[in-house]
Amino acid sequence: MQHHTNGRTILVGEDEVEVRGYLEMALKYLGYSVELAADGDEVISRLESSGSEITAVVLDIMMPKRDGLETLAAIRAFNPQLPVIIVSGAPTTLNVVTAMKIGATDFLSKPVAHEDLRKTLNRALETESSATASRKATPPCKTFMGSNPRMKQIQALITQIGWSEAPVLIQGETGSGKEVIARELHAQSPRAEKPFLKLNCAALPSELVESELFGYERGAFTGAFQKKAGMFELADGGTILLDEIGDMDTRLQAKLLQVLQDQEFHRIGGSELVRVDVRVMAATHRDLEKAIAENTFREDLYYRLNVITLQIPPLRERPEDILPLAEFLLKKHAVKGVPIPMIPVDLRHAMTTYHWPGNVRELENYTRKLMIMRDPEGLTHELQTRARRKPLVSDPAGAPSEIAEKIAATPKPGAPAPILEQVTKAKQQAEIEAIMAALHSTRWNRKEAAALLKIDYKALLYKMKKLGVEVKPATFAAGAESSRRTATAAFGD
Repeated sequence: MQHHTNGRTILVGEDEVEVRGYLEMALKYLGYSVELAADGDEVISRLESSGSEITAVVLDIMMPKRDGLETLAAIRAFNPQLPVIIVSGAPTTLNVVTAMKIGATDFLSKPVAHEDLRKTLNRALETESSATASRKATPPCKTFMGSNPRMKQIQALITQIGWSEAPVLIQGETGSGKEVIARELHAQSPRAEKPFLKLNCAALPSELVESELFGYERGAFTGAFQKKAGMFELADGGTILLDEIGDMDTRLQAKLLQVLQDQEFHRIGGSELVRVDVRVMAATHRDLEKAIAENTFREDLYYRLNVITLQIPPLRERPEDILPLAEFLLKKHAVKGVPIPMIPVDLRHAMTTYHWPGNVRELENYTRKLMIMRDPEGLTHELQTRARRKPLVSDPAGAPSEIAEKIAATPKPGAPAPILEQVTKAKQQAEIEAIMAALHSTRWNRKEAAALLKIDYKALLYKMKKLGVEVKPATFAAGAESSRRTATAAFGD
């Protein structure tokens, strides 16, 4: 039976005769012309003699003379763009990661299903076509990178990997600009016109993170009055940034791994399989390898995310960029018709000698303060005072930790607590009592408690998590009428 060809030629590198024959038949059925090679040396030889005619390569990872990974590396040395799909009979996480780092376009497991082969080739050739068009007019980097050698290296990598589909793990201290880098990668990718969505995994309880990512069906839980699409559905065709991925609950990590592997999932409470096409980026300030050793982060998820890693240096390690970055941020926040303030010599010196524990985010706050207050002398004095403080506890990189800040803020024995701290503690205690009262009066029905408190159901869950209110009944002595009065006093009418 003859099949119409689509004008594209696939080179198959496979040493097993039966598998090679099957791939040849399947590819011809899909409309491709096929060339065959029995080992890595023969693959390279065919590409050198007729490389311009080859559209893509399907390459077995285990072959005599030169295996698939060595062959892939040789291909990438003279053709970085040619789509290469690696096939393996016993794929491991290490094999997948190694192949992707060398430059594999995609990965297939044996036995190769006809439909998987079709989808993988379509995706690889569409990506290559989009990437070629993107590289013809690569947009300039809109993110400030500065003259620091490490930041210049990151800028070069953004241009190089922005067009790819590979997951990216961005590591760096809080406030160092991880989200900015992720947005720049998205802007330089074929997905630039599609959505870019971000979820902070540390800012919400795990129940809300799951519903935000995957959505839910009507009636899936109390308060789910209608079906809701999650971020993976909303970002279909685009990019999701999972910020502070190191704080994600391990149960959710397993579900995320499934989405990364299969690009499909179920909504909470649903049986329908939802398929999506989303590029996932992840960011964290945590040491994930240490988290793996402590069993708080899945090793298989780490290797799936860690195809490409960008390590953002803290601001104190790039002092040459502090003043240019400050001027960049002043222009960013400039108001039309209002002149941009100058940075006098004393303030410039204070900026370059300060250690910036909050990194770029802290510097941006100071530039905004300068724009508003226009008091460079006051800012100079503030930075000089902060620079003289010695942190009691530091992280390995030398930045003052949150523990140090809390210790420094704790009043000495016998000293009265600052008034604002007293007010904050009183407010938190009032909120705890109000929530407990509402839960008691509604027999721990959180939906009814939220209605009684006149706040959103998700907001109640968040407050309970933040304030340490356990999600289980507890004895509470106040009567129903007293409960309602307490709730009204804390949250308003």
